[in-house]
Amino acid sequence: MSGQRIYMDWNATAPLLPEAREALLSALDHIGNPSSVHGEGRATRALIESARRDVAALCGAQPAAVTFTSGATEAANMVLTPDFRMGRTPLRIGKLYVSAIEHPAVREGGRFRREDVSEIPVTSAGVLDCAALKTLLEAHDRQCGLPMVAVMLANNETGIIQPVAEVAAMVRAHGGLLVVDAVQAAGRLPLSIEALGADFLIVSSHKIGGPKGAGALVARGEVMMPAPLIRGGGQEKGHRSGTENAPALAGFAAAARVAADNLDTRTAAIAALRDRLEVQMLECAPDVVIHGRDAPRIANTTFFTLPGLKAETGQIAFDLEGVALSAGSACSSGKVGQSHVLTAMGYDPRQGALRLSIGASTTQAEIDRCAAVFAKVAARRRSTGQAA
Repeated sequence: MSGQRIYMDWNATAPLLPEAREALLSALDHIGNPSSVHGEGRATRALIESARRDVAALCGAQPAAVTFTSGATEAANMVLTPDFRMGRTPLRIGKLYVSAIEHPAVREGGRFRREDVSEIPVTSAGVLDCAALKTLLEAHDRQCGLPMVAVMLANNETGIIQPVAEVAAMVRAHGGLLVVDAVQAAGRLPLSIEALGADFLIVSSHKIGGPKGAGALVARGEVMMPAPLIRGGGQEKGHRSGTENAPALAGFAAAARVAADNLDTRTAAIAALRDRLEVQMLECAPDVVIHGRDAPRIANTTFFTLPGLKAETGQIAFDLEGVALSAGSACSSGKVGQSHVLTAMGYDPRQGALRLSIGASTTQAEIDRCAAVFAKVAARRRSTGQAA
């Protein structure tokens, strides 16, 4: 290994932006509790409300409809519940329908009983099967409550963009609620909760270059909301109790401002780098399988299988050469597990896949060096005759 390490795992967490770091550090000087009525408290409250406006702008939503959480996982567990209120009136959600490629935070079903969660299949291209969803919704028993559908806008492993607007129309026709995991899409695709037709969006700070430990549940309006997951002092209008993490939210807001700025130009530049990498990969290893290459994808993601090379072996090989990437799905202990996304797409998940994900600060030199490492790993695979 020579030179500096190359970070190509932006979908796991993006490097902290200088703007976010500066905002976070500055906010540490705000000593007041945002629920306090004195001047110090009001100053911290003003900082949080400013952050709320910035996150709302990123999502094309109203600031009052943004509820801050500790991250996307908490937001998912908050909204995925059978217990809702329409104003003061209880509203019952009877069943949750989740796509087979959802992040575990959504796929686990939140506060629904396991028997009340149904899986929506995807096609071999990694796109939600809308015909299957239509069948599920038509068979839904309204006597047990309304249907809720949870679909990600962009998959965290493949980067494949899901047909959310089409799903939204279907869900509306059946009187249901739509929850959209926009964690990987934020800062990579234009976001508008209205245009998507979603009732709720989930976003995360550290995926867009903000600090870890902050996220948000963004609603289309304020009338229909889930029962609180965390109860206590009634912060966040009673939707999420606990003193708000003002420094993390200030950093989140700074990252949201950057993410919304020059999106088209930034995306085009990242897509060109990703395409350059994939061309070089295919040139040196024509048998490499780039999952979702023919489907609409976010610009920064390459999810690939190199026949004859197990994912965990490949991850170690790249790491030893100074390239940080992900292998399949990692559990909380850091061990590599079989990818449920590959399984859902109909691929044998035992060999696994590697994910390269890049961002705005990735350079062409890093792309070319990564391609050279890929060529080295591919050649070693051929010379050793490693079998899956």
